[in-house]
Amino acid sequence: MSFLNNVITGVSLGSIYAIIALGYTMVYGIAKMLNFAHGDVIMVGAYVCFFAMGSFHLPPVAGVVLAVLVCTVLGMAIERLAYKPLRAAPSLAVLITAIGVSYFLQNSAQLLWGAATKVFTPIVGTSGNSSLELIPGQLSISYVAVLSIVCCIVVMVGLTLFTGQTKLGKAMRACSEDKGAAQLMGIDVNATISMTFAIGSALAALAGVLMCSAYPTLSPTTGSLPGIKAFTAAVFGGIGSVPGALLGGILLGVIEIFAGAYVSTDLSDAVVFAVLIIVLLVRPAGLLGRYVPEKV
Repeated sequence: MSFLNNVITGVSLGSIYAIIALGYTMVYGIAKMLNFAHGDVIMVGAYVCFFAMGSFHLPPVAGVVLAVLVCTVLGMAIERLAYKPLRAAPSLAVLITAIGVSYFLQNSAQLLWGAATKVFTPIVGTSGNSSLELIPGQLSISYVAVLSIVCCIVVMVGLTLFTGQTKLGKAMRACSEDKGAAQLMGIDVNATISMTFAIGSALAALAGVLMCSAYPTLSPTTGSLPGIKAFTAAVFGGIGSVPGALLGGILLGVIEIFAGAYVSTDLSDAVVFAVLIIVLLVRPAGLLGRYVPEKV
């Protein structure tokens, strides 16, 4: 049963990576930029939920909603102040700015909340029974894992319907294809990009709460490694592809858990990145990505 336990743990961890990766892939797909501050938005969302539940004694649902709202506003502010002025700038300038925003958020969190690691209270499974027994004594799944998988499914279905059925979703797809043509058709490209950052940041807040519920530690650098791994998942599946983010996240989580169980916990991250390198050598655009030649 240890094999099935590892599969369940890997899928639940991969679900969290997939939710984070969606933020990366949406921003890249529309704005054609890599928001390396995305991982730190995860950390901010986790801190907001932590203090909402701990200091203000709000119920977990209210804490999650507050974290999502704060990170949504934060994402829009970051886009407006840091990235919008660089819309026509070279990609290197945007990349350096993203790294600067990342360090700014980390140091701001350290000044506001301190550098000490805090113990995060899971949002589910706190009443003494933290797991669901599938096969008594042999196979169980934690309530946090169930919630992570369910949230991933709901987010994926919701985003698929949103991008395919709503006016704003279709505007996002149009901007992803050709921002110039979309603007000529009357689409407000700046507002569309801003909403993309808002949605991605809201997903980052949700993922941050789920991540800290599954691995209950919280510090100003909490989002750094999950953010890098989620970016890896987005590239793995094909950055710019929503289904690719899901596939990349799930595969990455399963590979990480199995590498830790059967190879070495110290080498699990190395195995993950080695698999990424192999995949990109075979399919440079990722598993579900598509190669689009550019005319020069």
